[in-house]
Amino acid sequence: MAQKPAIPKGTRDFLPDEVARRTYIFDTIRSVFKSYGFAPIETPSFELSSTLLGKYGDEGDRLIFRILNSGEKMKKADLQALQSDNLARFANSLAEKALRYDLTVPFARFVVQHQNELSFPFKRYQIQPVWRADRPQHGRYQEFYQCDADVVGSDSLLYEVDFVQIFDQVLTKLQIPGFTILINNRKILSGIAEVSGESDKLIDITVAIDKLDKIGEEGVVKELKEKGVSDKAIEIISPLFKMNGSNEVRLEQMKSFLKDSEIGLKGIEELEFVLTQTKELGLERAEVIFDVTLARGLNYYTGAIFEVKVNDVKMGSICGGGRYDDLTGLFGLSGLSGVGISFGADRIYDVLNELNLYPEDTNAGLTLLFANFGEKEAAYCMKLTKKLRQNGVDCEVYPSAAKMQKQFKYADNRKVKFVALIGEDELNKGQLQIKNMESGEQQAMTESELLHFF
Repeated sequence: MAQKPAIPKGTRDFLPDEVARRTYIFDTIRSVFKSYGFAPIETPSFELSSTLLGKYGDEGDRLIFRILNSGEKMKKADLQALQSDNLARFANSLAEKALRYDLTVPFARFVVQHQNELSFPFKRYQIQPVWRADRPQHGRYQEFYQCDADVVGSDSLLYEVDFVQIFDQVLTKLQIPGFTILINNRKILSGIAEVSGESDKLIDITVAIDKLDKIGEEGVVKELKEKGVSDKAIEIISPLFKMNGSNEVRLEQMKSFLKDSEIGLKGIEELEFVLTQTKELGLERAEVIFDVTLARGLNYYTGAIFEVKVNDVKMGSICGGGRYDDLTGLFGLSGLSGVGISFGADRIYDVLNELNLYPEDTNAGLTLLFANFGEKEAAYCMKLTKKLRQNGVDCEVYPSAAKMQKQFKYADNRKVKFVALIGEDELNKGQLQIKNMESGEQQAMTESELLHFF
């Protein structure tokens, strides 16, 4: 019995029209990145496991796809680790490589490895797929594209301001009607942990409060207790879950809350700068909101953090990012501050599909199809297609002298704009008929006129 074709859950096939839509998204993002001076790079789809593991926190590490060793390397499996129930070490001995979880950690590795070939600050963009062993659901895939832009080699907050502008410009160009840029600063979160007397539990606190919109206040409190955060600390932190008002009001409230935390006040200062500069420059469609519960679970963020959500659409964040002061230090190059953002192309694709926001010409079909009337006529048409393609016209000859009804049905399915009809009579007269498939109009012209028609 033939095997029923299938693909793994959390992955998708894309038909030509769908690829055209995705290309429109990628091209829009790429054009804005380039306008801000970012240069393209690419990195391998898989990295050494040691490059990726330990960079995303425990939850992130569990979602990394490991690649099983093959051949002779299988003999290097640490069976002693298995016998002693050290499953993590045993797993590492079985998989020396892993599919990349994001583009940021591989970028940090790239910068360290090629540091003598780069000029700093180095601004790069990268549009490639990543993989996560996450539970597939709406808007969450195991294989998806990220579109990243990062700057390394500068701690200037002007780059944070640029990235807010980039979010606004890209999503405005994509015609998304309303979206919100949530912004916070990890120094503020460090200050919250310090003021609550739980500095050593910063990661536990940030991971928990980052889930506020998913599990609610009760869920966050429950997780904090499970992580060993004291009732007193939870009582101090809890009022932050209900913070509202303008950004200015929230900042003043946080200044009071963090008055005894130097690092917390430093985060407020940085955030105020970004918000003030953004307000002066103005935004086209975005609303920027200071959200003190925004934490983003990745451990490497140290300063500003961003998340973007589409208004009135049931979808998680479609963009994110933040500052990381020493990510390259993990690979032996310390003191190199960086900041970056990522557009989740697959979620943006789903949003544009749901709201039907693609331009009419996104799925433009074939410009010209030559109908096939027989061997002699097809040979003549093939010569014409070569000349037309040299002029930049996309065209093709139908492969067989099938019934005209079948050939026109093919033209309709391919969204062909024009069909060229060259039968024996047209060959003898040195003329051809061109049919406009949208209007139905048909006109006679010479070969020379055809070459200048498009």
